[in-house]
Amino acid sequence: MDIQSILSKIGNTPVEAVTRAAVAFSGGLDSSLCIEFLRRKYKAKEIVAVCVDIGQGKDDMDMARRHGKMLNVPVIFADVRREFADDWVAMAIKANSDYNGYPVSTSMTRQLVGKTVGEIAAKKKCDAVCEGSTGKGNDQYRLHNAFTLFSPGCAILAPVRDFDLTRFEEELLCKEWNVPTLNTITGGDDKTLWCRSIASGAVDLNQPLPDDIWLWLVPPQLAEDKCVYVTIEFEAGIPTKLNGKEMPLDDLIMKLNVVAGKAGVGRIDMFEDGIMDLKSREIYEAPAAKVILTLHRDLEQWCLTKDEVAFKRLIDQKWAYMIYHGEAFTPLRYDVEAFIDHSQKVVNGTYEVKLYKGNVEITKRESSWGLFYPQIRSIKETGFNQKKAIDAAFIRGLPFMVLARRGLGKYIAAPKKRK
Repeated sequence: MDIQSILSKIGNTPVEAVTRAAVAFSGGLDSSLCIEFLRRKYKAKEIVAVCVDIGQGKDDMDMARRHGKMLNVPVIFADVRREFADDWVAMAIKANSDYNGYPVSTSMTRQLVGKTVGEIAAKKKCDAVCEGSTGKGNDQYRLHNAFTLFSPGCAILAPVRDFDLTRFEEELLCKEWNVPTLNTITGGDDKTLWCRSIASGAVDLNQPLPDDIWLWLVPPQLAEDKCVYVTIEFEAGIPTKLNGKEMPLDDLIMKLNVVAGKAGVGRIDMFEDGIMDLKSREIYEAPAAKVILTLHRDLEQWCLTKDEVAFKRLIDQKWAYMIYHGEAFTPLRYDVEAFIDHSQKVVNGTYEVKLYKGNVEITKRESSWGLFYPQIRSIKETGFNQKKAIDAAFIRGLPFMVLARRGLGKYIAAPKKRK
C-alpha cells in the first residue's frame, strides 16, 4: 500500500474530535505517531505527553526528551522505578511469576503505565487518553482496563489499532509526517529491569536470532569458559543482599542482570498464549529473573509445608494469569497477594549459585527456617524407631484393602480388550 492509500484510509475513518488528550509516550515509533494523529486527525487543542520511567534506562529517557522536542510537545516525566521494583517486581518474586514460562514483566509495566497516565489525565481534566498498541496484541487490554479505572469517562484512542495499520504503513506515515524514529527491530524493544521483550509479535516460527540483539545476555556458546559464583540472601521472600552487600531490590536486579547475562543465563524462546487466545513466538531475556526465581522456588520448597507449597502453586498461577490478562487492579489480585505475603514470613535464607554457560546450579544453602531435618529423615541416621511406622503403613493401606475385597485391583490390572 502506498502513502496516498494510507492517508485515504485514515481520512475516510470517522472520529470524534477531542479537546485535551493524554498520551502514554515513550518516544518510540508508535507513541510518537500518536502525537501526530491527535493533531492531524483528532484536532486536539492540547496534548499532554506522559513518559513513565519504569527503569528503561538513560538512553530511553533521553530519546523521549529528544523526540518530544522534535514533535514540539512538552513531556511530563513520571518516575515510578521504586514503585515498580518494590510493589510489582517484589510481588512477582514472591509469586514465582510465570505465565507459559514468561516472568510477566511487560504485563506489569503496561498496567502501571496505564495507571500513571490515567491519573495524570484525570488531574489535567483530559477528555481522551491515547496509546500505541496494535489490535493483535495484549497491551491494548491492559492499558484499556487501567485507563477505564483511573481516568473514567475519557475516550480511549489507539490509532494503530483504530485505523488498522501495519508496521510498514506506520513507517511510511512517519516519513510522510516527519515523525522521529529509531532503527529498531520490528516489533519493538520493551526493556524493564525484570525482563526485556524483543520484537514481540514479529518473530517467525523458525527465524534465527542474531547474537547482537541481546542487551545483557551473552549467548552460552560465546560466554567465557569459567564458572561464576554468586550469593543471594532472601528475607521474607525478597532478595536483599548480593554477594554479602545489602542493596535496594532494583539495584540488585540490575547488577545481577549483568553478571548472570555474561554467563549466558536468561534466554527465553517460547510459545505464548495471548489474551486473544492466539499463539505467538516470543523472545525475552531475563538473567536476574532466571536466577532469583530458581532460588526462590527452591527456598519455598525448603521452608514451606507440603500443603502450603501445593496450594501456593495454584495461587501463584492465578496471580500470573491475572497480571498477564490485564486484571492487576481487580479486588481478587489483592486478596491473592494477602495470602502470598503471609506465606513469605518464613522464606528466609542465603544461597550460593554457580553460573556457567547458561546453567544455574545451586551449590550451597543456608537457613534457620528450613524444614529439612536429616537427623530425622536421613537413612544414615537413627532418627526414630522405624518399627513405629508399621501400624501407620497398615492404616494408610486400609482403603486399598477395601478395593481388593471388591476386586477392583484385578479390574485395573486387566488388559483392555480390543473391539
